[in-house]
Amino acid sequence: MPVEYDEEGADGRLMQVLMDQIRAARTVPLHLPMPQDARLRRVTECFINDPSAPRGLEELASEVGASSRTLARLFSKELGMTFRQWRSQCRLMASMERLALGEPVTTVAIDLGYDSPSAFIAMFKRTLGKSPAAYFTR
Repeated sequence: MPVEYDEEGADGRLMQVLMDQIRAARTVPLHLPMPQDARLRRVTECFINDPSAPRGLEELASEVGASSRTLARLFSKELGMTFRQWRSQCRLMASMERLALGEPVTTVAIDLGYDSPSAFIAMFKRTLGKSPAAYFTR
């Protein structure tokens, strides 16, 4: 289709259908916001480097020179989600990459710190509306 297509012709009608489909498409929550605050960035980088890290906000706060309450407020203010929500999103993003490469669900779930594959599958389905197997077979 040419860049300068006829908006009233067949190309224009096709573009209108495409735009209608894009507007109607379900948004998939696959965004992982990153902070500006240096202390918060150190915390988030910890999980980006190791999504399975079991460390809590209290422990991380002392390492970055802030209180856990300060970090909790920063998560909400800068990232629009709680620490737990952000960490879960980080793990989801890491899992998507590994599952797309063909790694088994069980391996990914255990490596990312979930108590069981079924706990991971439940989180995946709750977030994306499908199990990992169904999501990656479409």
